[in-house]
Amino acid sequence: MKSIQFILIALALGFLSSCGTSETEESLRSELESLRQQKREITQQISDTEQKLDAISNGGETVSREPVVLQTLEPITFRHFFEASGSVEAVNEAFISPEVNGQIMEIYVQEGDRVRKGQLLAKLNTEVTEKNIAELKTSLALATEIYERQERLWKQQIGSELQYLEARNNKTSLENRLETIQAQLDMSVIYAPIDGIVEKVNQKKGELAVPGMQLIQLVDLSELYVRADISESFLPSIKSSDTVSLTIPSYPDYEKTMKINRVGNVINKNNRTFEVELRFDNKDEMLKPNMIAIMRVNDFTAENSLVIPSKIIKEDLNGRYIYVAAKEENELVARKRYISTGRTFGSNTRVINGLEAGDQIITDGFSRITDGSLLKTS
Repeated sequence: MKSIQFILIALALGFLSSCGTSETEESLRSELESLRQQKREITQQISDTEQKLDAISNGGETVSREPVVLQTLEPITFRHFFEASGSVEAVNEAFISPEVNGQIMEIYVQEGDRVRKGQLLAKLNTEVTEKNIAELKTSLALATEIYERQERLWKQQIGSELQYLEARNNKTSLENRLETIQAQLDMSVIYAPIDGIVEKVNQKKGELAVPGMQLIQLVDLSELYVRADISESFLPSIKSSDTVSLTIPSYPDYEKTMKINRVGNVINKNNRTFEVELRFDNKDEMLKPNMIAIMRVNDFTAENSLVIPSKIIKEDLNGRYIYVAAKEENELVARKRYISTGRTFGSNTRVINGLEAGDQIITDGFSRITDGSLLKTS
């Protein structure tokens, strides 16, 4: 030990004397690295000397203690979850097409516009329809006058019943035709069926609009839903109003807890799954339709459980085991403990038998030890 102290003093004096010289930065860095290397060597010498002293204290045998990290077991609530992916969809979305054929005279909105329910979106050419209405109104006026005359004559017992009935029928027929064409005129004006945002305008002014061909797409982002297909094996552990967690991979920080809105009543015979639906507000309009969403569903919960890191579990012919630290004759000793395990979630496993609250399990350094190894905590 005296020689070690002498070396340390010599190193310190050498370093102090070097500070007074006007050496270059490079030489100083080189000298500093040399001193650090000497320090490491001296530290190792100190460790070796301590081990020799331990050996003398133990009858000449060198005692090796493995450094480990311990964790004291305490009962906690264990929760198991499973995940299912789905797609975000808008509750209110409209694909608008005209109800009658016609040339597009005007489109009053463009993509990105916000519209209210009942707002005018587009108008078709109504020239022919308006002419037909004008002609029908003229014919109806004449038919009405003829009918009224025939009615007066019939009441006076003048003229035939057939003439009266024909006049009445002609008037009624023209009224019905006028009503039909008026409805067609109304259909040529297109209004927004919902509040929302104009997502797509698929045609231009002057083009021919046809029933069934999408003209405008509206989407309301304020309320969304997610549907996921879940294996029928989970059906007993899921019901409406259960709470689930929803995450969005595109937004790593997004996580919301919400209740299940609907559980499907039919199993899909092709993939043996059933539907689960979540419905939620999206007032900030952060989420968009067709985004990928992940549901995390809690299907098992156990209070007062002993839970350990899955990585420390080993297995041999006798079963699964871990190492615990036990105090024996003032020494910390590793002991193999066989266990029965339950479910695993993430990096943790629930232990059913083999451990007790207060046990000290070895969570790091367990790969270097065997049953009976002496330990030291690091």
